[in-house]
Amino acid sequence: MPPHVARPAWTLALLALAGLVTALDFTVVYVALPEIAADVGFSDRSLQWVVSSYAVVYGGLLLLGGRLADLLGRRRMFVAGMALYGVGSMLGGLATAPGLLIGARAVQGIGGAVLFPATLSLVNTLFAEGPSRTRALTVWAVSGAGGLSLGALLGGVLTSALGWEAVFYVNVPLVVLAGVAAFGLLPRDAAAVGRDGGEAVGRKGFDFPGALTGTVGLTLLVFAIAQGPEWGWADARVAGAAGVAVLLLAGFVAVEARTPDPLLPLRLFRQRSLTAATGVILAFGLTIQAVPFFLTLWFQQEMGYSAMRTGVAFLGPTLSITAGNLVGERLAGRLGVRRTLMAGFAVASAGAALLAAGMTEDASYAGLLPGIVGFGLGTGIVFTTMWVAAASGVADAEQGAASGLASTALQFGSGVGLAVLVSVGGIRTAVTVVAVGSLIGPVAALLLPRHRPGVGGRDDAAAADVGRASADERRHEPTRH
Repeated sequence: MPPHVARPAWTLALLALAGLVTALDFTVVYVALPEIAADVGFSDRSLQWVVSSYAVVYGGLLLLGGRLADLLGRRRMFVAGMALYGVGSMLGGLATAPGLLIGARAVQGIGGAVLFPATLSLVNTLFAEGPSRTRALTVWAVSGAGGLSLGALLGGVLTSALGWEAVFYVNVPLVVLAGVAAFGLLPRDAAAVGRDGGEAVGRKGFDFPGALTGTVGLTLLVFAIAQGPEWGWADARVAGAAGVAVLLLAGFVAVEARTPDPLLPLRLFRQRSLTAATGVILAFGLTIQAVPFFLTLWFQQEMGYSAMRTGVAFLGPTLSITAGNLVGERLAGRLGVRRTLMAGFAVASAGAALLAAGMTEDASYAGLLPGIVGFGLGTGIVFTTMWVAAASGVADAEQGAASGLASTALQFGSGVGLAVLVSVGGIRTAVTVVAVGSLIGPVAALLLPRHRPGVGGRDDAAAADVGRASADERRHEPTRH
């Protein structure tokens, strides 16, 4: 039984619901975009901001959100993230003009940036490293990875039946339920963070210079990446944002190296497992993460599917990814994280290649299905296992920062990958590039520590890090309840 959880099944269900909420909103809006454009008054050029406003704010604030979970309390940030998400969703459904909807999506992005790392760090701290945490991360990953595909299904059903506003309103009862349940299921922050220990809430200082340079720098960088394909990479606004972002992020690194209470402790990069896992997550974002986007376009633009039919078609990816999540849990225990990631990337690459081969003028769903299943299985295997790798060996007091780093790598990779892929010349070409490019994943996984039989699936270096972290926690932290 997990060491810190009175009702582990219900607690995990709550955390899985949070994972579903944050993942769902990346794709639930996609199939509603034509209706949104017609009803709210977006032009073809401005419509992308329904997606970009969320992505830019979300990507820019993830690192800050992760560290706030460590400093202010994970339950507090969980509830705050849910509240912001609910407010943004309500405002989105009520929006009658483009500016109002873009603003609502930005509020959702803030909520997601607070909620995602808080949820991930709660999973990693409430469930002990080893089989218990791997199982918890698998359940959370099933909800998250499945949510990315399920969003298209739900978006199609809601848009067809109730109108585009429903893709926003659907979040409201979910976040109210989760926010209320958090007070009964999640440990109080004083107990989880430690009232009398070295990590008590409010005892550490807040790294304002780091928060300012890091958040603004990341936000400008994500903005430049999101707008580059639309405005052109030589556009003064894109180039200017990218240049200022580089300067600010360089300043951020300098600040973090000197401040006693950094937003992102640079010592985390000395942990081989976390650094290598961040590279794996970046590779995933650059390549595999983009396929659902292009598959949505293929169904609607090339095969003429309606929003409803597109949603139903995404049952294939959803079920395949879920199966891959479950397979990934078993493989990680038997083969180790390193080999499981390598296998998952290989399967996803082969699936993407089959999918691209099936994207012909007379394409049918049956012809695409082998590629969909192969891609989904590989994606599910990688998605579960990469979060296990990122959490290994990180002390509880820094799980928020580590979660923020890992999720920032995913968002940054997704932004860069999508920006590059949309400019390569067509949907089929983009998926082909993914099939080839995803082979960088196994190379990144080679940097992870090797698996040693007999350690319960835990890697050598990670096991040593855990031992050191556990010993340090016993010396400096109070007894947990």
